[in-house]
Amino acid sequence: MKQLLLDFTQAPAPTFANFVPGRNAEALAALREAAGGAYRERVLYLWGDSGAGKSHLVQAFSEAAEGRSVRRVRGAQFTESDVAPVMAIDDVEDLAEPEQIALFNAFNERRFECLVVTANAAPRDARLRRDLATRLATGLTYRVLALSDEEKRDALAAHANARGFALADDVSSYLLTHARRDMPSLMGALDTLDRYSLETGRPITLPLLKAALQPQASA
Repeated sequence: MKQLLLDFTQAPAPTFANFVPGRNAEALAALREAAGGAYRERVLYLWGDSGAGKSHLVQAFSEAAEGRSVRRVRGAQFTESDVAPVMAIDDVEDLAEPEQIALFNAFNERRFECLVVTANAAPRDARLRRDLATRLATGLTYRVLALSDEEKRDALAAHANARGFALADDVSSYLLTHARRDMPSLMGALDTLDRYSLETGRPITLPLLKAALQPQASA
C-alpha cells in the first residue's frame, strides 16, 4: 500500500498529453506548433494565476521540442548566457534589471527564434521595463485559465470512461478534496486507482480510494 500512496502523491512529468486544456485549447495548439518548429511568432507569452498550468505548458514545450534542445530557466536565475535560439523563461517578471536589458537586446539583435515566457499578468501590467514588455507583447499572448471544479469533474469522468469504468460522484469529490488538485496528478491518481482495482478485483468505490490515500487507516 505504501507504493500506492506514493503513486498518488508524486506528480507525473508534465507533457502536452496530460495537460487538460479546458478553455486553453488555443494556447496548447500554439505551443504544440512551436514545439514542432512552426514558429508563427517569435514570442509566446502565457499569463495567469498561479496553479493555472503555465509552468506545466512550458515544461511540456521544452520536452516536446523537435530537432533542438530548449534552454529553459526561471526568471530569477536567467543570465545573458542563457540566450539561445529556442528558450523558455518561467516567471519572466522575476528578471532583474540587467537581465531585462540583456533580454531586450537579444530581442533586437534577433538572437533567438522562439521564446516562451510565463508571467502573472498581461504584458501591459507585468512588472517589467516598458520597452521589454512592449517587445514581449508583439508575439502571441494567451491567458491561461485554471479549470473549474466542474471542468475537473467532467475531465475525470471522461478519463474514467475511456479506461472502461464509470466514476462515481463521491469518488471524484473525494479526489478533488483530498488529493493533489492539478490535473496531471488527478489523472495519475485515477490511473493508479484503476490499476489497483484490477489487481485486487475490487470495484472503484470511495472506501477503496480512502484506503489508497490513507493506508494507515487500513493497517
